[in-house]
Amino acid sequence: MSSRGPYRRHAAQFKLQLCSDIRSGSLGRRDAQKKYALSANLIQTWLTQFDRGELTNEEAEADVIAEYEAKIAALERKVGQLTMELDLVKKHPACAS
Repeated sequence: MSSRGPYRRHAAQFKLQLCSDIRSGSLGRRDAQKKYALSANLIQTWLTQFDRGELTNEEAEADVIAEYEAKIAALERKVGQLTMELDLVKKHPACAS
């Protein structure tokens, strides 16, 4: 068997833009395959979903919101960690070195 590359996920906004470009004629399917290293079957699947109305801006917005929520959670954890470190330094100034 041949080795496949890493599993990639594509944002709904990317899929929507790609399908819009292909349907408007500003980008050909083969050009999209080469430019983004996508398979013809994957592009066809996305175009079918696009034609059925299954790819929408709402999905793209939901992806962006989920991404932002993950970043916020990471930042909140970091703030908590830094707050604990600051409290420790305030209580024990000799440990700051």
